[in-house]
Amino acid sequence: MAGLQFAENLSRLGTESAFVVLARAQKLAAEGRDIINLGIGQPDFRTPDHIVEAGIKALRDGHHGYTPANGLPVLREAVAADLNTRHGVEVNPDNVVVVPGGKPTMFFAVLMFGEPGAEILYPNPGFPIYESVIRYSGATPVPMALREENGFAFSADDVLGQITPRTRLIIINSPANPTGGVTPKAEIDKLVAGLQAHPQVAILSDEIYSQMLYDGRQHVSLLQYPEIRDRVILLDGWSKTYAMTGWRLGYAVWPDAAVEHVTRLCINDHSCVNASAQYAGLAALTGPQDAVRDMVAAFDARRKVIVDGLNALPGVRCADAAGAFYAFPNITGTGLTAKAAQDLFLDKAGVATIAGTSFGRWGEGHVRFSYANSIENITEALRRIALVI
Repeated sequence: MAGLQFAENLSRLGTESAFVVLARAQKLAAEGRDIINLGIGQPDFRTPDHIVEAGIKALRDGHHGYTPANGLPVLREAVAADLNTRHGVEVNPDNVVVVPGGKPTMFFAVLMFGEPGAEILYPNPGFPIYESVIRYSGATPVPMALREENGFAFSADDVLGQITPRTRLIIINSPANPTGGVTPKAEIDKLVAGLQAHPQVAILSDEIYSQMLYDGRQHVSLLQYPEIRDRVILLDGWSKTYAMTGWRLGYAVWPDAAVEHVTRLCINDHSCVNASAQYAGLAALTGPQDAVRDMVAAFDARRKVIVDGLNALPGVRCADAAGAFYAFPNITGTGLTAKAAQDLFLDKAGVATIAGTSFGRWGEGHVRFSYANSIENITEALRRIALVI
């Protein structure tokens, strides 16, 4: 009997190592090990009660059917209003497309522009799904190196220097996963100015951590640049800001030329986002924001503890985390590779972290720590690591 014949493009599809490490950590915990998880990129807070109640009420009120493929009109209007409040930009609700999480926007954007012969620039170290989907599309992934000495911000000159006639899309992520880096406005200004010479290049701006900045930093959205609005795809959503990772709810603002294409992709892929999650998302945007402010304040306190604690470890140095909820220390002084450090911390110290190389080759020499955990657990994790490093 002949074996199954899978499509060749599946061999180019990668994975997200955080879930691999999570499964291994859970297995060790099931065996009786005391594991502290600083690996998974997920807020450790509950979804605020008023949001949960809105989702429950939607179900009780009978919202059990299909919704428009691009999202409920009232939710798209709320997204546009929220972006106007936060970024001072006018957004047409018809350009907002609600999807089940952040990844569909990445997938759709890359499939829209990626094909054999095309090139797509992406941050490295960066969210691993970027490179995975680029390869799956048949396009050539071109890494934009994010360097520690630059605060893990991209260099506009470097990015512009990598654009060729084959470049179709550039992916930007600030605040960034896995580094916590935030690109300064001056560098974004320079990039936008340089892109005027490359009108064929679209930009996917992943701003999912836009409300998680520290030390008075202000977020700069690419939607704020009218000269490139006709080719910017903004990715944002509810998962991080409102501790709603399991609700699977995200959105994007698409340029006019792309809206019909992405709507067709939604219809072909998932039909629509479930109704109750959308009503929960509406409550999140239009209701009180105290829980968001409280959560970010808690992350800020934890950030200071983990950065100071990592810098106190022998052979480790850690740049200040400017945004998101990740620290990305340099561990080269320990003599360990990123993968060896990840395994040592989990196997010997019972602390789950993610090797920097899980986010691309430029992540070698680093390990990602998520500080979406309590100060008590962070302090204990650092104590344990100090004993084995």
